[in-house]
Amino acid sequence: MKYAYHPGNVAHSGSPEVAESMVPLVKSLGIELTYLDGATSCGAGIIRQVNQKLQLTLNARVFAQAESLGLGILTPCASTAGNLSEDLFLLKSNPILLAEINEVLLKTCGLKFTGDTSVNHLLHVIVDEIGLEKIKPMVVNPIDFRVASYYGPNIQQYGFCGDDDIYDPNYMEQLVQTLGGEPVSWDSRTQSVGAPSLLSEEPTVLKQAASVLNDAKSEGAQMIVSACNLSHSVLDIYQGKASQRTGLRTNIPVVHLCEILSFALGHYNTRYAQLRTRVLVIGD
Repeated sequence: MKYAYHPGNVAHSGSPEVAESMVPLVKSLGIELTYLDGATSCGAGIIRQVNQKLQLTLNARVFAQAESLGLGILTPCASTAGNLSEDLFLLKSNPILLAEINEVLLKTCGLKFTGDTSVNHLLHVIVDEIGLEKIKPMVVNPIDFRVASYYGPNIQQYGFCGDDDIYDPNYMEQLVQTLGGEPVSWDSRTQSVGAPSLLSEEPTVLKQAASVLNDAKSEGAQMIVSACNLSHSVLDIYQGKASQRTGLRTNIPVVHLCEILSFALGHYNTRYAQLRTRVLVIGD
């Protein structure tokens, strides 16, 4: 399988472990990635609030790059998958808008987008394209924990999440079981933690993050696995501040989907051992 690779926001900054773990992971999964040179942020829903055409143009440039390679786009970030999916749908369903955006693209970078590409999150590729039955015999280190799967609010888009349910997703829970874990049922798995607003509305973001973290703990989870780079950073890095702000219990290991998959398939055994230690140490 071949895809154009969009690492997603903060994969090379706040959450470098995502970019690092993707390298051995895709090799094990038999996925070939082509990096999109100079690919920009998806906008994370922020640029759109000020200038929607700017975000559309930036993302159309990414689409045009992938289209020129004859490839669909693969990303490990739920926020990126959601924002790209929304903009791709909008451009493909509005020929007049697409023509306007293409005019800007031609003037600025000499590219044109016709609509011939796709947006895919790693989770959906694993379940729908590779198949969980192929993943199971590849597991070297079973993830024998009670795992709360965090989707975030952006990933479930009509036409962009395979056969998974839009409102009640279970692909991650299926994958967790395949990796040897015990999925935890919890209400906050698609709740926003306000990641894009961290710099401007930190108190609100900390309250949202604390609510999600506390919900996972209350339901007996030993760790959270996130499908979103941005949300993963907030949930992992800001646990202490979130607890101080709200008084809620927030101490729980949070890892990205790429990491847990890499560990399960036998990569980064030292980091996997550290995770097991964190699971044993962190808690009440």
